[in-house]
Amino acid sequence: MRAATLAGAAALALPALHAAPAVTALPALRRRLLPGLHGLGTPGRVALTFDDGPDPESTGHVLDVLAAHRVRATFFVLGAMLARHPALGRRVAGDGHEIAVHGWTHDNLLLRGPARTVSDLTRTYDLVTDVTGRPPRFLRPPYGVLTTAALVAARRLRLRPVLWSCWGRDWTATATADTVARTVLTGLDAGGTILLHDSSRTAAPGAWRAGLAALPRVLAECRRRGWQVGPLAGHGLRALTRERAAEPTA
Repeated sequence: MRAATLAGAAALALPALHAAPAVTALPALRRRLLPGLHGLGTPGRVALTFDDGPDPESTGHVLDVLAAHRVRATFFVLGAMLARHPALGRRVAGDGHEIAVHGWTHDNLLLRGPARTVSDLTRTYDLVTDVTGRPPRFLRPPYGVLTTAALVAARRLRLRPVLWSCWGRDWTATATADTVARTVLTGLDAGGTILLHDSSRTAAPGAWRAGLAALPRVLAECRRRGWQVGPLAGHGLRALTRERAAEPTA
């Protein structure tokens, strides 16, 4: 009886253990306790990131705006998208941008088993390395939801998980250039990380146009505030936890 009770408790504990890191999806909690995961870096600098590409409908337009403003960014790609459009991925890297891991598909990792999670993140990592010629350094899971398996994979692959400190809500059907710019700039502080999207394949159709139209205004306001805009590499991300704030950062 005792063995059966312990087995039942273990069965209940395993899903809870798998899901426990998902609590970091709460912005207020991670900002206070996990500044590095929140994307907080060097004051006077802002990291610009895009999720969900590469997408032949939209990514090229984003690259053109970034080139016109002489700004580089980090693109968190989906492996399935990169597999279909490797030439576009090479263009992103060739333009000097950083490519990082978002996942193979845009599935919530809470719905993925541990083995499948590790496999999917590993093959995305391998594909990014093959396409760009360099291994990625960062991981951002879909919806910002981490799991224990995702953290295990990140450790094995030497990927640093990074979420964001502000976003533009540029995936919604009601998004406009004005709402995206206003939402980003309202939540943005020095040292923050911006989340936008260079694809709407997992969002409202055509929503990427609102983010694209807002981008010049966001970049101009960052310049006005005296903030340098760039990729996560070189952002001087703070320690993963407040307790480790005195340690060197990656």
